[in-house]
Amino acid sequence: MTDVVARIAAGVADLPRDQWDACAGSDNPFVCWDFLAALEQSGSVGESTGWQPLPLVIDGPDGRIAAAAPLYGKSHSQGEYVFDHGWADAWERAGGRYYPKIQLAAPFSPVPGPRLLLRDRALAPALIAAIETLVERDRLSSAHATFIAPDQIALFEAAGWMIREDSQFHWTNRGYSAFADFLADLSSEKRKNIRKERARAVQGLEIVHLTGSDLTEAHWDIFWEFYQDTGARKWGQPYLTRSFFSLLGERMADKILLVLALRDGRAIAGALNLIGTDTLFGRYWGCVEDVPHLHFELCYYQAIDIAIALGLKRVEAGAQGSHKLARGYAPEPTFSAHYIPDAGFARAIADFLAAERAGVQDDRQWLIQRTPFKKSDGSSGGA
Repeated sequence: MTDVVARIAAGVADLPRDQWDACAGSDNPFVCWDFLAALEQSGSVGESTGWQPLPLVIDGPDGRIAAAAPLYGKSHSQGEYVFDHGWADAWERAGGRYYPKIQLAAPFSPVPGPRLLLRDRALAPALIAAIETLVERDRLSSAHATFIAPDQIALFEAAGWMIREDSQFHWTNRGYSAFADFLADLSSEKRKNIRKERARAVQGLEIVHLTGSDLTEAHWDIFWEFYQDTGARKWGQPYLTRSFFSLLGERMADKILLVLALRDGRAIAGALNLIGTDTLFGRYWGCVEDVPHLHFELCYYQAIDIAIALGLKRVEAGAQGSHKLARGYAPEPTFSAHYIPDAGFARAIADFLAAERAGVQDDRQWLIQRTPFKKSDGSSGGA
């Protein structure tokens, strides 16, 4: 291959939208120009946040971007959902400096997707090599690519990066035409439980779906209140700024589906979803009134309803949450890749990952046996 030159831009927002998206594709909204630029322009990422944008690009012979990577310099490990705090502690106890590090990710989004954005797939090795060069040139501890699309794992493995495995709960559309079809796949007990949960959750409430031009700044004001409450309880302070939601609504309204629960016309809870080509991505939830099972209704059951109506293949409802199992969301593997140039530290991490992987896979098999779906032998799941 002719020598390839990679360059780092000041931000995704400084790059041509059409060229970035020609590499990112249209399947996953979390790596598109609109989403990543909105994070930058709203101040949700930037030097003061510990997420310094360092988008890496390689130009093709036509002068247009042929490969790109949403890269960030990180001064902490918040907002990643693949936890390496133990690695940082170990490295610093040994006298090293773990931060800053390099993160290849969709910030604050535990959503599997492409991390190497390739108009020319042949440039994947060069893009990975450029990330490694950046780490070594600046004497950084490591680089981490989180929530990698399964079809890109081999690209990182071929470059010698270490692969980490975890699980997430996803719902799969098995050709359902209505929620009742999904319920029919479950054990009798689980069907009854879900019907009871849904009835209790929406008693006295109106559920509305908003997308496209129906979304207004008033809706974002309402949802911001929900998001702040959830963010304060989960992370101490919210990751995203208020203006991020305005920019998202302005640029990506047709890919947004906001579900609100109204009591006497007043919104008391909401769930924000993004729509991909074949997947509904549940991202944020919040409420100002505690209603039993309303979280399950807005985030999981309404999402299933929406996916069926839109003919989508699956729902990805975010990180963690074994409570999703009883509601028809089954464990699926997720992957990250890690580059650590120090040979001794890399060996220690490799040993840790091998032991962790065995435990993760065992746990996932245990959970799969306890999904609420009818078993082929006629028995019921144990979740």
